[in-house]
Amino acid sequence: MNSFDHFVFARIFHIIGIVLWIGGVAFVTLVLIPSLKRIDEKSKRMDLFESLEGAFSLQAKFTTLITGISGFYMIAYLDAWDRYLQIQFWWIHLMTLVWLVFTLVLFVFEPVFLHKWFHQKAKLNCDKTFNYLHFMHVVLLSISIISIFAAVAGAHGLSVF
Repeated sequence: MNSFDHFVFARIFHIIGIVLWIGGVAFVTLVLIPSLKRIDEKSKRMDLFESLEGAFSLQAKFTTLITGISGFYMIAYLDAWDRYLQIQFWWIHLMTLVWLVFTLVLFVFEPVFLHKWFHQKAKLNCDKTFNYLHFMHVVLLSISIISIFAAVAGAHGLSVF
């Protein structure tokens, strides 16, 4: 297997990682959280959220790592670091920003303080906390979809600049 084959496999893993990662975010945003918000008993809502979020967290961590590693490999293989200095490759900046935000949330913010903060806020006002959680997921999903749209268009030669 030659180095170009490695590049092709990196791209394959990159796309599969994105599909699983952002597809999972879409499920959580569009199905899971709205369904949880309809559960009247607050303790059941929190227990179910904890159970499902915990299972998805592992998958999200794994897929963001695969996506980051494969993306880094492709940039290194192409020696395309200078694209970060060119405005016409703004979509690479956006992809990297989306990945960085999710990586920080999953590996730093959530374990260090977000988990505890969410529980404290949910005890005070569960409905308001779940509405905020839902809003933040909508924002992250929207930015992710814009990033995917821009990356596919940019990788195929469409440029707004």
